[in-house]
Amino acid sequence: MKKDYFTEKSKLYEKEAARTNNVKNIGESIVEKRMYDKTTTHIMDFGSGTGLLTEQIAPHVRKITTVDISPSMNEQLRAKANSLTCELSMLELDLTTAELDETFDGIISSMTIHHVEDVQALFHKFYRLLNNGGTIALADLDKEDGTFHTEDMGVFHFGFDQEEFATLAKNAGFKDVNIGIVSVAKKPYGDYPIFLLTGTKR
Repeated sequence: MKKDYFTEKSKLYEKEAARTNNVKNIGESIVEKRMYDKTTTHIMDFGSGTGLLTEQIAPHVRKITTVDISPSMNEQLRAKANSLTCELSMLELDLTTAELDETFDGIISSMTIHHVEDVQALFHKFYRLLNNGGTIALADLDKEDGTFHTEDMGVFHFGFDQEEFATLAKNAGFKDVNIGIVSVAKKPYGDYPIFLLTGTKR
């Protein structure tokens, strides 16, 4: 079992207005750029945490499967599961090492991929886990100087260069890849742009 970096943080995770506002911006951008079907669409929320993004996307899809390695974050999401407006399935696992035997119509993620060491391998796994025509909508930090996290949170990347991140998606086979800033995380010591990458499996 890997260390749960969010044991204490999970209880206060949604108390920070800057964080909830950022995820709101990300969610609105995903809904604007992706066409989901409320009667059929089944998506994965990778690194779902307390479910901030899941809550926003739930009204637009039939089912969300959440994937998160943190027991404490999953506990917070489980407490609100009954209030979600779609079917919910929760998986507590490390997707970088675990194999799933189901596929999805879409994969979404917010501020999680900088915690993954081998991002190219992750993109290949995302591609395999999608149905034909399936889409990705992945939000993460623009390249930063390492000051975004003020404590050890299991970070492998200080954000990403957008062009390099888009290339990883293309290398995995994704088409119609687009990337651009959709929000800015404001902290007392600086502003940190957040991008959204979208792409399609064809």
